[in-house]
Amino acid sequence: MTSASGVSRFFFGFAAFVICIAGLKAAESLVVPFFLAVFIATVAATPVFWLENHKVPNGLAIFLVVVGLLIALSGLGAMVAQSVGLFTEQLPFYQDRLAMLTTKFTDMLQPLGMDFSEDMLSRFDPGMALSMVGTTLRGLGGVLSNSLLILLTVIFILAESSSFPKKLKNILSDPDQDMPLFNRFGENLNQYMAIKTTVSVITGVIISIFLAILGVDFPILWGMLAFLLNYVPTIGSIIASVPPVLLALIQLGPFYAAVTGAGFVVVNLVMGNVVEPKFMGKGLGLSTLVVFLSLIFWGWILGPVGLLLSVPLTMTAKIALEARDSTAWIGYLLGPANAEINRQTQSIPPTSREI
Repeated sequence: MTSASGVSRFFFGFAAFVICIAGLKAAESLVVPFFLAVFIATVAATPVFWLENHKVPNGLAIFLVVVGLLIALSGLGAMVAQSVGLFTEQLPFYQDRLAMLTTKFTDMLQPLGMDFSEDMLSRFDPGMALSMVGTTLRGLGGVLSNSLLILLTVIFILAESSSFPKKLKNILSDPDQDMPLFNRFGENLNQYMAIKTTVSVITGVIISIFLAILGVDFPILWGMLAFLLNYVPTIGSIIASVPPVLLALIQLGPFYAAVTGAGFVVVNLVMGNVVEPKFMGKGLGLSTLVVFLSLIFWGWILGPVGLLLSVPLTMTAKIALEARDSTAWIGYLLGPANAEINRQTQSIPPTSREI
């Protein structure tokens, strides 16, 4: 009887999960701006708390941070929007030029006995990478068109952030036991978002300067793409490097394309393997498999914005799981191979402790 009830609970839970996912998918146009606003508010919460700790009133701290966000996002958004428009206009030229280079390359290989059929060449189309970038950027621009709604949501979230712990403490049945869990979750999430955002901004600036020096078109656009995709470990840096490498090949030739690729490798190796782990710690990370699956899952549900927010959303779930002893082992399974588990946690199943 117990096993039957356990199976029933599993199927009821699975059915509830499927219904929630279907609801998120159906409400994509409403959910995406909200998730984006929560993401921006989480990033903006760190300077707000810093100002409050330095005796700045809550209202003034929120006002200063929101004004800073407006100035930064307006200026950067205008430059990116202009770059996206120009890139979209020149996309057919880039695709034709890339197809010509591909044909020339395959003709060079034919004397070596490497013959490519037309069907094979139609399947291998490097121009599709540029087309996908254009589609993704246009989709992101469509979401950002709701900037007023997103900004208002960010302001209200920041305004409630200072009073939320007090409200939470009043409704908890055992605040002394439960509040440390929420505090641990909040501290880890703020630490992750602050460090990841700082590293991503530095990465985007370096990439923009590097591409501008080489003479690759739209360096600010590719720096912005590198900044956004830096939230996606390993896979994101590879995806971000593809369009500028192809553009360098089209504009400047194979040598500069190789230099561009090498520059991306060096920047991401230094930032991802040296700078970020020094401040992030071993516990705040995800395995490569989880990163890949989260890209597919959130990208399917939320579209282009889901790809960008996939790792922060999954990382939020991981930090929430690790905050409670009974679910810490699940968070450990989501982490990288070098992650460390707290051996003092008593609620972790014995089989999971021995991993």
